[in-house]
Amino acid sequence: MANESRPCPCDIGDRFDYGGRGQEVQVEHIKAYVCKPSAGTDKAVIVIHDIFGWQLPNTRYIADMLTANGYIAICPDCFVGQEAWKPSNDWASFEDWLKTRDAGKIDKEVDVVLKYLREQCGAKKIGVIGFCWGGAAVQHLMLKNPHLKTGVSLYGVISRFEDKYSLLNPTFFIFGEKDNIIPLEQVSLLEQKLKQNCKVDYEVKIYPGQTHGFVHRKREDINPQDKPYIEEGRKDMINWLNKYL
Repeated sequence: MANESRPCPCDIGDRFDYGGRGQEVQVEHIKAYVCKPSAGTDKAVIVIHDIFGWQLPNTRYIADMLTANGYIAICPDCFVGQEAWKPSNDWASFEDWLKTRDAGKIDKEVDVVLKYLREQCGAKKIGVIGFCWGGAAVQHLMLKNPHLKTGVSLYGVISRFEDKYSLLNPTFFIFGEKDNIIPLEQVSLLEQKLKQNCKVDYEVKIYPGQTHGFVHRKREDINPQDKPYIEEGRKDMINWLNKYL
């Protein structure tokens, strides 16, 4: 399990042994994992990975879960070929590594993916979800990109986008009560600022007893007391997407 003293505990110890039902494709200058439902649909979800990158089995598992619920799901390599973080890396170098991978600078990649979804997949209604680093990216995108009809930010690092709350479209924020890198004071401040500044539908939800990364955690590592909240988080995410896409 994750070492809670680390700056980001989306850890490899929680990896699924999972291959994925979709396929890897080249979309202009980036690679992406794509999974499509057997029945045709014009609804799609962009899945933005955490620091462990677009090939993490956990993230692909969630993308496939979205497809099982009727969505085209695509997880692009938002690091654009740069190496994802490895748990064997020296965590003392994490902040320097992070400076070269800014969650607020993925607009070009998202525009490429939007074009691909529209032109190659027939998507008309497109949303976005993201985990940790990707959750911060979701908040950034929901402030800037009107083409994304809804977003779900899962334990997105709030401190990356403080003082930015004027969301363009409905956004759902998922947090764990025991997340040691996102203090509850930050979550409370986010709620307060959204209440003051946000003109669209939003929800902030804290799941009791849950730590960072809980929604896309490996099944075998789910403690009996955590399982209901993990399942609830996944169900809430799907319900939010169903409501707005």
